[in-house]
Amino acid sequence: MRLSAMGDVAMTVPVLRAFVNQHPEVKITVVSRPFFKPFFDSIPNVSFFAFDEKERHKGFLGLLRLFQDLKKLNVDAFADLHNVLRSKIVRNLFALSGKKVASVDKGRAEKKALTQPENKVFKQLPTMFERHVEVFRQLGFSIDLSSRSVGTVFPEKQALDTEIIKFTGEKTQKWIGIAPFAQYDSKVYPLDLMQEVINQLAKNADYKILLFGGGKKEIEILNSLSSNKENIINMAGKIKFKQELQLISNLDVMLSMDSGNAHIAAMLGVKIITLWGATHPFAGFLPFGQPMGNALVSDRNQFPKLPTSVYGNKKVEGYEDAMRTILPEKVVEKIKETLNH
Repeated sequence: MRLSAMGDVAMTVPVLRAFVNQHPEVKITVVSRPFFKPFFDSIPNVSFFAFDEKERHKGFLGLLRLFQDLKKLNVDAFADLHNVLRSKIVRNLFALSGKKVASVDKGRAEKKALTQPENKVFKQLPTMFERHVEVFRQLGFSIDLSSRSVGTVFPEKQALDTEIIKFTGEKTQKWIGIAPFAQYDSKVYPLDLMQEVINQLAKNADYKILLFGGGKKEIEILNSLSSNKENIINMAGKIKFKQELQLISNLDVMLSMDSGNAHIAAMLGVKIITLWGATHPFAGFLPFGQPMGNALVSDRNQFPKLPTSVYGNKKVEGYEDAMRTILPEKVVEKIKETLNH
């Protein structure tokens, strides 16, 4: 099973948890970049194979080596949950060797219809989780993702390292995580409005606000957003990725853009409020187990071409301020409502 980007990888975790719960006799090997190994550490019957894209598995010859490496594991089937050129090559090699293979249908045509400016077909598409379940169904395994199913049990909250507590203190308040960034600007809530949200929340001494991000520029922005208030802590650059997962698992709620952070929080069973700009949850990327009411979307009456993009990588002139239609008061109200629910 082959995977790549952070959000893509995180979205497979609830499906795999359900799979191993419902098919305990099956062993799964996840093939992905070494960075993502912590996602799978606590899932029984799942082992991890590190894809070495820089050396051993680089280029076409590297993919042949990857196939040979995986063949030694004596797998019975290959599930391609990524469906890009590299995974297609490995998948076809397994098919030629007589193994059962299946790949995810990303629904490109229906996503194009959802995001095109004219003759838009505005409807809910299958979620990525449903698409992943379909891959396993093709291989002969049914998976029940409904809430009544034991398969959707989330992991226990993780114990916090002393290194984390050094920054956060012991947990005596409600912890609100905020991840204000995304890969593309069209998915990022305007920073002046995010500052209003943070300031409103910080007025409540029962809340502790933990800011998430990475990279020098993001750390600087988060420092300015924390505005030296005692109950706002910028966690960016302070702890390792595995510790960040521990911390996120202990949040009471996470506010995120349509980004990888939302899917990480969801796979850990955390409640999430998501903000949507150029993209829309109808494309199938609503975080796992979250109600549609927790997705606050930009106003389509004012901006009828929304969603303009599946991933946020297309800019449409005149749509730069679409997210300003999501009012800070609405965001704060939704967070409070979720905390009190």
